[in-house]
Amino acid sequence: MTPPVRTTRLSARDTLSEALAGILRRPGRAVLTALGTVLGVGSFVAVLGLTATLSSRIDGRFNLLTATEVSVQDVAAEHDEFAGPAFPADAEQRLRQVAGIAHAGVLWTVRLDPGTAVGSLPTGAGAGAAEGGAGGGGTAVVAASPGAVAALAPTLRQGRLYDEFAERTHQRVAVLGSGVADRLGITTLATRPVVHIGQEPFTVAGIIADVERRPEHLLSVLVPRATAEELWGPPGPASASLLIDTELGAARQVAGLVPLALRPDHPEYLKAVPPPDPRVLRSGVTSDLSALFLLLAGICLVIGAVGIANTTLVAVLERTGEIGLRRALGARGRHVWAQFLTESAALGALGGLVGTALGELTVVGVSLVRDWTPVIHPATVAAAPLAGLLTGLLAGLHPAWRAARIEPAEALRR
Repeated sequence: MTPPVRTTRLSARDTLSEALAGILRRPGRAVLTALGTVLGVGSFVAVLGLTATLSSRIDGRFNLLTATEVSVQDVAAEHDEFAGPAFPADAEQRLRQVAGIAHAGVLWTVRLDPGTAVGSLPTGAGAGAAEGGAGGGGTAVVAASPGAVAALAPTLRQGRLYDEFAERTHQRVAVLGSGVADRLGITTLATRPVVHIGQEPFTVAGIIADVERRPEHLLSVLVPRATAEELWGPPGPASASLLIDTELGAARQVAGLVPLALRPDHPEYLKAVPPPDPRVLRSGVTSDLSALFLLLAGICLVIGAVGIANTTLVAVLERTGEIGLRRALGARGRHVWAQFLTESAALGALGGLVGTALGELTVVGVSLVRDWTPVIHPATVAAAPLAGLLTGLLAGLHPAWRAARIEPAEALRR
């Protein structure tokens, strides 16, 4: 009686040792194969780590200036085209009655006639007299009440800001942003320089070196609101705005009270814009960063998977004779399939481990350079090597299937 044929078995330990032997047989190829997974997993860890680190700093970057700024817009034209400017002439006086306001004032960009220029000499006084046409895209002239200038949080280079007296008496004084002063060649106020807006002379009272709010005004000439209205008329529809510097924690309450305080008859003519909620800002920044960089990390992982699949498929073709010999000695198709799948999974896991370490070092290195506190969630560290393992498994499915379908006789003939 013929004894029964024993079914061959391949233990998990033998499968793993055979896979490691196949990897170590060509270490250079194994390193290059795992490189794509290293980059993908490293990017994954670095992206999530840096995103968590930046998210923890959003509250710090959401500084006091942003948290204490309220902007009020003139939307009267949307409700009544004949309403005129929504801000009353005594807007600053009314706002002094509202608790929580440090500085506030109305400002707008003056609409000058085409050809009107801003320069150190009146228009038409000779070559080089005017610098940039305000009416044609040159230097901007901004009508701003003293409270609005103070709300910009300016730092003076020289001189002083104009005050309530200059506003009340319609003085022709101006404060220059540093960009305009440099363009006009005004470096000192000792000579009492004068800036001409068209034919109108304005004595330069001060030069602003920097502002903490609305830095575009460093390229502007600031003049008192009352003076601008006397020379060029009131602001056009929806052109004026109110800038408010509030005390910390009062911004949202102030935004709700200002329209009623300024226009109790038509509060809908004014639209107050409070500062954004820092929690919403943090969530938005985190979502944007995660979506963008995780996409890049996913692309790296796909490239790594393609690299593992190609290399494993080439290894299958090169090792056809070895596969045939194993099959002739009793190895079954699923044993060959398990061996090659284990090889690709091991390459993916190895790339995942190395990528995780590189990603963590990237987060720590960037944090040290920028003086941040690195934040890496344990779940990210745990999931990253598993992502590499899964990438290797998926990449090895087709090559392992090809290897398992090779017939022993055909393999031995090659």
